[in-house]
Amino acid sequence: MSMALTKRPLRLAVIGCGFWARYQIAGWREVGGVEVVALYNRTLSKAQALGTELGIAAVYDDAEELLRRENVDAVDVITDVETHAKFVHLAASRGLPVICQKPLAPTLEIALGMVQACKNAGVPLLVHENWRWQAPIRALKGVLDAGTIGRVFRARIDFITGFPVFANQPFLRQLPQFILTDIGSHILDTARFLFGEASSLHCRTQQIHRDIQGEDVATVMMGMDGGATITCNMAYAENHLEHDRFPETYVFVEGEKGSVELGPDYWVRVTTAGGTLAKRQPPHRYAWADPAYDVVQASIVSCCGNLLEGLRGGNAETTGEDNLKTVRLVFAAYESAERGEVIKVSK
Repeated sequence: MSMALTKRPLRLAVIGCGFWARYQIAGWREVGGVEVVALYNRTLSKAQALGTELGIAAVYDDAEELLRRENVDAVDVITDVETHAKFVHLAASRGLPVICQKPLAPTLEIALGMVQACKNAGVPLLVHENWRWQAPIRALKGVLDAGTIGRVFRARIDFITGFPVFANQPFLRQLPQFILTDIGSHILDTARFLFGEASSLHCRTQQIHRDIQGEDVATVMMGMDGGATITCNMAYAENHLEHDRFPETYVFVEGEKGSVELGPDYWVRVTTAGGTLAKRQPPHRYAWADPAYDVVQASIVSCCGNLLEGLRGGNAETTGEDNLKTVRLVFAAYESAERGEVIKVSK
C-alpha cells in the first residue's frame, strides 16, 4: 500500500507496550503525519496504562482483534524478539506494511521468512534501527563521505559501559544470546552504515556477570569489502571506566590523509595535515526523553521520519532486506565465537 498520494495522517497500530513503546510513540508524534490509533499488549492492563498516559483509547490484548476492528494503515512491532515473526506475519497476511524493532529475529532463518512473507504479500517490511540516526554518528559519516581523511584503512567502534541495563530491561538476563543480539545489532549495523559491507569476520565472547544466561562482552573484527579492518568492542561488564557516558558510542577512524574521532560528550575531532578541527555534535533534546538515554531516544525521531518516508513510497534506509545483512553479521559472529575461526560473511 502506497501512502504517496494521501495527505491525511498515517494511522498506526503499536504492538507491544514495554519500556521503549512510549518513546517510540513520542518519536512518531514529533515527526508528524502519523496518528497512533491503537495499542496491543499481551497484558491488557499494561496497554490500558500506556493508553491512558498517552491519550490512546483503543487498547487490546488480542492483536488479531485489533486488526479486525481498527482501521489502520501500518503496524509497528515493539515486542520481544521471540514474537517479532508472529506479528510481522500477521500484518503481512492482512496486507499491512510493518515496522519491526531490532533485532529482527532470533535466527537468520526466521528473519529470512519474515522478509519473504512481506515480499509475497507486496507490503514493505521496515526495521526500526535508530542507532545510525544518532546526531554525532551522522556527523562522523559526513566527514567520511566528504573524503576529508581519504581512504579508510582501519577503524574501531566502542560501546563499553557499566550502565545497569538489566534494571530497566530485566528480561535481558534470561537471553541465551545477549550482547551481540542486543547492542551488537546496533553496532554492527553502524559499522555497515559507516564503512560498507564485510567480507570476513572473527569474534570472541565472554560472560562477566554470573547471574545472566548470555554473553555480556564481545569483540568482533571484520575485513570489509573496501579493504578496511573494523573492530567492534562491546561490553556491559560494569567496569570502572573514566569515560563511561552511556549510551554514547565512541569511534576512531584512520584514513590515508588523516583521522576522525567521535569521543565523549559528542565531540567529533578531525585531524589532517592542517591540524585538528573539533566540533561538538550533541543530540536534540526532547522533553519526553529519558536523560539517561538521551542520544538514543533523540535518534528515534530521525529514524521514524525516514521510516515514514518509506511507508509513503520513498526510500527508507533500514528495510528488511537491508537489515538481513546486519542479521547475517550477528549470527556469523556467534558462529565464529563458537568455532574459534574466521568466518566468511555470506551476501
